[in-house]
Parts: sequence; C-alpha cells; structure tokens
Amino acid sequence: MKFISPAKKVLLCCLFLILFLAVPIASQAQTAVPTAPSVLNNPTVMAPCGLPASWAVLTSSATVTTFNMTADCVVNSWDIGSSARAFMDITSGTFTINGNGYRIIGPDDRTFFIIGATLNLNNVTIQENTGLSTVGISSGGTLNASGVIFQDNTNTSTPLLMAAGARATLNNVQFLNNTAGAQSSGGNIIIAASNNTRVEITNAVFRGNTVVNNLAVIEARDGGAVQISGCVVFESNVQANGNAAASTASTGPGSSLSNTSVSTGPVCLATTPTPVPQPKKKKKANPTPAPTSTPRPQIAATHVALQAATGATFGATFGLDSGVHFRQLDGAGIGIQSLIDAGFLEAFDVWGYVEQGVEVCFSQTGRVVFLDARTSPRAIVSLESTVVNGQTCVSINSPGSLVLLPN
Repeated sequence: MKFISPAKKVLLCCLFLILFLAVPIASQAQTAVPTAPSVLNNPTVMAPCGLPASWAVLTSSATVTTFNMTADCVVNSWDIGSSARAFMDITSGTFTINGNGYRIIGPDDRTFFIIGATLNLNNVTIQENTGLSTVGISSGGTLNASGVIFQDNTNTSTPLLMAAGARATLNNVQFLNNTAGAQSSGGNIIIAASNNTRVEITNAVFRGNTVVNNLAVIEARDGGAVQISGCVVFESNVQANGNAAASTASTGPGSSLSNTSVSTGPVCLATTPTPVPQPKKKKKANPTPAPTSTPRPQIAATHVALQAATGATFGATFGLDSGVHFRQLDGAGIGIQSLIDAGFLEAFDVWGYVEQGVEVCFSQTGRVVFLDARTSPRAIVSLESTVVNGQTCVSINSPGSLVLLPN
C-alpha cells in the first residue's frame, strides 16, 4: 500500500470538499430569481379572491370577461408589470367585475386603466390605492360603476381621472376619505378633462375627502362635462390647508357642469325611505331554546325572503337593490350577553350601502338598540323609534346591528 503523508491527506480532503460544494452552488446560480409575473393577455390563473393572480392586460380576445369576487383581494406592488400601467389594463372589449361586497386593496399604481374599452364595476370597495390615480380612463374608454365605494385612496393626481373622450356613469357611489395629490393634471376627486369627456353621477356621497390647490371635489375641465342628479351629498371635504373645499367647479373653455341633485347636503339621506309594502304577517314562532350561530353568507339573503320569513319590512333611500344587505341574527350573532339575557325579541345585521339612509320596521313593538359596526367592541346606542301599524320602525345611516328588546 502506498503511503500518503498527512499533509497530502489534508490537501486531498480540501479538494474533495471544494468539488462537492461547487455542484450545488453552480446549480443554484442557474435558478431563476422570482420576478414580477409576465403580462397575461388572457388570464387563466385566478387568485383566491376571483381576480387575475397578477398584472393583466385584457383585450377583446380574452375568453374570461366576467370576474366574480369571492373574497377581499390585496394587490401587492410587485404585481405591477409597468409603473405607467395598472393592475388591470383594459385595452379593448367589455369586461365586468362583480364585487359582491368585497374589497380590492392596493396597489401602489392604478387599480384599473381603461383605454378604448368598457368596464362594468358592481358592488365593490376600492381601497388604499396610492398610484397616480385609482381609475384612469382614456381614448374613449367607458366605466359603468354601480354600488362602488372609493375609500382611503391617496393618489398623486386624482382617484378618478378621465381624459380623451372618456365616459363614466356612476350610480349609488361613495367617495370616502380619499386624498387627491398636487400634480397639475389632478387635484380633484373626480376630473372630466378635455373635449368629449363626460361623467354622469346619480346618487352619491362625497365625504371626508382632501383636495389641493383650492380645487373642488368634482371638476369639469378644458371642455369636459359633468352631470349630477339625484341625491348627492358633499360633507366634510377640505382643501390641503384645512379650509372647506368647493363641491363642484367648471374651468376652461367649453366645459359644462349641470347639477340637478335633490340636495347637496345630508338632508336627502335623512329622509324617511318610501315604505315597503307589508306582506301578510305570520304568527311568530316560539323562540328556539338554544340558538345556534348564524354565519354571514357570502351574499346576503334577499330582503324579499327575509320579510316573508320574519314579518319585518325594510326600506332604503335608493331602493333595496342599491347595495344594502340584511340578515337575521340569533343570540350568537348578537354576541352581547346582556342583550341576550334581556330577552331580545328580534335582531338584524345591516351592512353595505347603509350611508344612503335605511329603515327597518320590526314586526313587534319594543325598544331598539344599535350595535355600531364602526367601533370595536361595538358601541351600544339606544335609537328613537316610531310605531306604525304595530311595527317598531327605526332609521340608520351607518352599518351595524339592530336589536329589538321588550319595553
């Protein structure tokens, strides 16, 4: 056997160790580093929320044209394929997003950019966008929005920016606590800029927004046109210096502003809704001795079925199909032991577009307390009520639970 000196043994061990480690190091260097997803011309991969899993360009050749949301959707900044674009670039064709009451949160660029195409946006909240604009519309693009809430967006230009022949029809929308930035192209919450650009607003709430450069909340600029009708509320909107902001403005040649709204204050929202025809009352069943939990459904039970089942009636300023939802609560749904021990008679949860003004009439007489969903834990507030034809009726304009207690 050939003798190998200790020094050579050490040298051979080192060479072997270097060769052994070199293989995985080289292999690792060839592994692709995760980057932003490529453009999806025809999105086939969907996120759990029901929208495309990453930045998508939608064209008339897409086979997926309707998106139904099943959960809140958080759009991260790395999802954006280009800083000049949006989470969903819609460049041709017609697309529909049914939000079903859920939220699109983020990203740090536009959420939607509609270029010569049409987007139908229904019953969704667009929240915490920090891009140039939350929605940009250009080159003859069209936005039809119903029951949409724009909330807590901070844009360097404006939440809704329209130019180059864009169209927008907004029904039962809310703009809440948004901030418009100081860019020369923006500064308002809604801008209709340039010729042949038109926005029609019917029934809306503009509350707690901040605009800059002494601009108004809504502006028709440089030939753009704005038409406002129905019940439209402007409340607590301010300029950057804290002074009250104007509601509307029209600047530049050819601009047009038509305001035929019922009210520009909270008066119209406080109006008692038109009573809903009362179904034939049923004999109230004995309460279940041991209530079980009633989970919140993905989409609220229809008010028609709920009225038939409970004998209660419901009303909303803009109608019961305007994005307000109701469900019946048991003891577990109320979740406050003192109210359960008081022998509550009936309870309903109310959410969605409640700011418009909602009326609930219980099928029995009693006193009503409100559990405010804006606080945690929910604050308990006693409400004034009226008795109409043996029903106890109350009105609210914020989401929460209504509980009927014995007098």
